[in-house]
Amino acid sequence: MNADPKVSIHPDSALLAATVAARLITRLVDIQNERGSATVVLTGGSLGTAALAAVAESPACSAVDWSRVDFWWGDERFLSSSDPERNAVQAREALLGKLGLADSQVHEFGSSDDFPDQDAAAADYAARLQDAAEAEQAQSDDDDGQDPRLPRFDVLLLGVGPDAHIASLFPEMQGIRTRDQTVVGVSGAPKPPALRISLTLEALNSAEEIWIAAGGQDKAGAVGLALAGAGPVQVPAAGARGRRKTLWLIDQEAAAQLPGRLIAGDDSDDEGDEDSR
Repeated sequence: MNADPKVSIHPDSALLAATVAARLITRLVDIQNERGSATVVLTGGSLGTAALAAVAESPACSAVDWSRVDFWWGDERFLSSSDPERNAVQAREALLGKLGLADSQVHEFGSSDDFPDQDAAAADYAARLQDAAEAEQAQSDDDDGQDPRLPRFDVLLLGVGPDAHIASLFPEMQGIRTRDQTVVGVSGAPKPPALRISLTLEALNSAEEIWIAAGGQDKAGAVGLALAGAGPVQVPAAGARGRRKTLWLIDQEAAAQLPGRLIAGDDSDDEGDEDSR
């Protein structure tokens, strides 16, 4: 059974982005000390990109051995590979392009330059995930219940839309209903661009830790519904659950409609927050 959510509240979105960055650096160092290598699943959006930029700017950035970190994405816009709206382009500009990474460490979704449609790009990403999983399993004797279709995801970052979508899984649409697949092509997304590619909810929930970051008053309703026990088809963010940790990192504005039991809750296994509840 995956982990119930914990909530950590911060004064504003700038401090929130800085906190996500500091947590990520610390967690990657710990994982590398434990296992040697680490895998992060990235998200897009203004807060996700700001957090990556904060990693690049942090004096502690060099504490991570970036040559031993693999990067995947939770979703992508099905656009040309150089389109500035692509999550991967924004991540390269904010952080990845500054780290001297090998091409083999960065696993971008296929673009409209490479595939005829989003479904073909989704099938390609699923195949690459499967290949990575098989290579990982061949090098390890551990059997900890990891999904055999997916490599180990140590930390998976998510944003939340005002409609409570996560990755490119939108309320009531086929993507959030998809089962027995790791990747899905999305058409008719209510937020442009209409064509997207996304990990499915079951693929997202294979991650050891899911960190959901949300800032701003326009996210308060989505955050409140997700943490009040809504169903994931109507409120996709409600369905995100990491295997070992589910952590909501939000600012004061996004916390405005939190259930009282969570405002009075505790993020006791995480230290050093500006304002942790």
